[in-house]
Amino acid sequence: MFTAASRTHRLDTSIEIASTPERLWSILTDFAGYPRWNPFVRSIAGELEVGKTLDVSVEPPGGRAMKFHPVVLAVEPGRELRWKGKLLIPGLFDGEHWIRLRSGAHGRVVVEHGEMFNGLLVPRYRPTIDGRTRAGFIAMNEALKREAERG
Repeated sequence: MFTAASRTHRLDTSIEIASTPERLWSILTDFAGYPRWNPFVRSIAGELEVGKTLDVSVEPPGGRAMKFHPVVLAVEPGRELRWKGKLLIPGLFDGEHWIRLRSGAHGRVVVEHGEMFNGLLVPRYRPTIDGRTRAGFIAMNEALKREAERG
């Protein structure tokens, strides 16, 4: 029997980037550009507006491509993009994904990229979350850094 605590799992990553929040925001919200630079989130389509549904395709390193349709929870230009998705029905395997931008040292920006997973299947998928999913978040962070810091 799994406890309520075992049915939640938080994934946190971050990276410091020599850029501005405005430049990072423009890259993160230019969904058409994702296939060019983003090795993890391969595509996003839809309106970036709270309450709207997005079509998202991810390819975790060493895993298979997955598509899901999260609902946008927050759009704060230059600060935060957040959505929540689910597998089939709420409570089975839900994920609230965020990308937050905050000021770092020496004019840099810290990108906090994470997700809170909840649901009955979380204990079963915890190794995948800590492995392939974490690796995908880190790969995306590093690619965002390269994209933002190039010319």
